[in-house]
Amino acid sequence: MLSAMDTVVTLERRDDGIAIITLCNGKVNALSRAVTGQLAAIADELRNDPPKVVIVTGGDRIFAAGADISEFGGPEEAREVTIAIHTALDAIAALPRFVIAEVAGYALGGGCELAMACDYRVASTKAVFGQPEILLGIIPGGGGTQRLRELVGISRAKELCLTGRQVAADEALRIGLADEVVDHEALRERILELAGQIARGATVAQALTKQAIDEGADLSLTDGLRREQDLFVEVFTSEDSQIGVRSFLEHGPGKAEFTGN
Repeated sequence: MLSAMDTVVTLERRDDGIAIITLCNGKVNALSRAVTGQLAAIADELRNDPPKVVIVTGGDRIFAAGADISEFGGPEEAREVTIAIHTALDAIAALPRFVIAEVAGYALGGGCELAMACDYRVASTKAVFGQPEILLGIIPGGGGTQRLRELVGISRAKELCLTGRQVAADEALRIGLADEVVDHEALRERILELAGQIARGATVAQALTKQAIDEGADLSLTDGLRREQDLFVEVFTSEDSQIGVRSFLEHGPGKAEFTGN
């Protein structure tokens, strides 16, 4: 039994602007109520004081293996579980920064849903993804049916959710569930390389780009294009836009040193 003081999710803020969220809830990193509560609290902290980029990671063998089944019961318990998971994962997805999932091992059920709530998934060659809830006689309750559909398409999402089949890293990359696959031993190096590249970029423009893409997904093309126009105008209020344009005119592309403002 976890006490109120037990830490099952940690947050590390690095000097380079990279924030690392790590799940550390025992061997399987089950998304218990304690985990989702702490994850939501960390997301709230990062929203109020954003870093430059966020990494979400878990164990070396198991990224996260789903909800804590011991907390399941009847419909009322199910409502509490699904609300807690959705609250935490939606908060991660809504962060105004690029969020990278570092998937070293099994990402099943809620673990797969957490990875999909991130903007980008880098997996090791040992990673395995899946939504196996159907094998318990239930359905995904943390966004799996919806985010999986958006990533892999309707037919493939139905096949994976209805069979509970697990997907190895190479297939995950092929169907769009993973965005990169690297050797297991090189995973952290690649993650920090990518995060560092993002952290050195124009933070305001990155946030507005993510906002335009995410909001546009729920709009018609016409309305999405209009939203892009508004955000294009807004980005020119940033210091980085002036730095970037001036640097391009004076030195050519790719040489600007942004402040993040």
